[in-house]
Amino acid sequence: MKAVGYTHCHPITHEDALLDLNLPEPGQPQGQDLLIEIRAVAVNPVDTKIRRAADPFGEPRILGFDAAGVVIARGPDAKMFWVGQEVFYAGSIARPGSNAEQQLVDQRIVGIKPRSLSFAQAAALPLTSITAWEGLFDRLGIIRGKAADGAAILIIGGAGGVGSIAIQLARRLTGLKIITTASRPETRAWCEHLGAHFVLNHTLPLAPQVKAIGLAVPYVFSTTHTEKHWADIVEIIAPQGRICLIDDLGAAPVQALKPKSASLHWEYMFARPVHGTPDMIAQHRLLDEISHMVDEGVIKTTLGEHFGKIDAANMIRAHAFQESGKAKGKIVLEGF
Repeated sequence: MKAVGYTHCHPITHEDALLDLNLPEPGQPQGQDLLIEIRAVAVNPVDTKIRRAADPFGEPRILGFDAAGVVIARGPDAKMFWVGQEVFYAGSIARPGSNAEQQLVDQRIVGIKPRSLSFAQAAALPLTSITAWEGLFDRLGIIRGKAADGAAILIIGGAGGVGSIAIQLARRLTGLKIITTASRPETRAWCEHLGAHFVLNHTLPLAPQVKAIGLAVPYVFSTTHTEKHWADIVEIIAPQGRICLIDDLGAAPVQALKPKSASLHWEYMFARPVHGTPDMIAQHRLLDEISHMVDEGVIKTTLGEHFGKIDAANMIRAHAFQESGKAKGKIVLEGF
């Protein structure tokens, strides 16, 4: 089968950063696995981070943690889907990725593809939807539907993949005011289009900008550059507030939260599938709910750029654009 992968860590400018490969098919699915024919994939920051840092020591590694496709076979215990069904999912970092014509994936982390979306539009959603949903409702503990007069959530990095979904979920499913960050006119407009009430400039100190709004901020969801913004986050967070991040803190002093009794949470959407947690099926359920919300017109796809067919040349362009920090929404590739 056709695939795109790498054998050694290289900068994206290297001629062998990503390679077109011809690999054996995955074989028949066992247990709760589904065999998926991949139709479209999306590129995430995790793809570029692994390519730069995780050397497969000569064995080709297939990246890709967003996919939409069709079930072509199922294991004996995979009863939730049928052959021919259209699905979308984010997979597991511990298994071969979706940048291949076929992939095995556990049914408990797969959702039914939104009927109203193309495969490319659907592929833009799974990883960021899972991350945003788990960050808001599982880690920060925000209660869906609860009135929150006078309270706000700050989402740092609103125009990125996770931020683009988090804005929509927080706006549609909570009573919180949505404060987010962007710096360019087009990304500010994107955040406002998705439902943000206030858009701050993250090239400037955030705390004074939040203070000027005059809302209490019991929740901060930081999707990027958390270490850079840490002093502002500590100042902004309300006493007994909660902070969730998806990147790293570096040398930022966690103990600065102690005077406010604020709590810190990491969101890592691969934790459930990698560790096979008892509640792993929660990802299937939330993806199905996202699918329903999309079909009802409540949530929009966050597809930002379509880079053409799935091959090494286009994937290199996609990785380079992702690494540039200029991506708005998600980068998608479709077909082999």
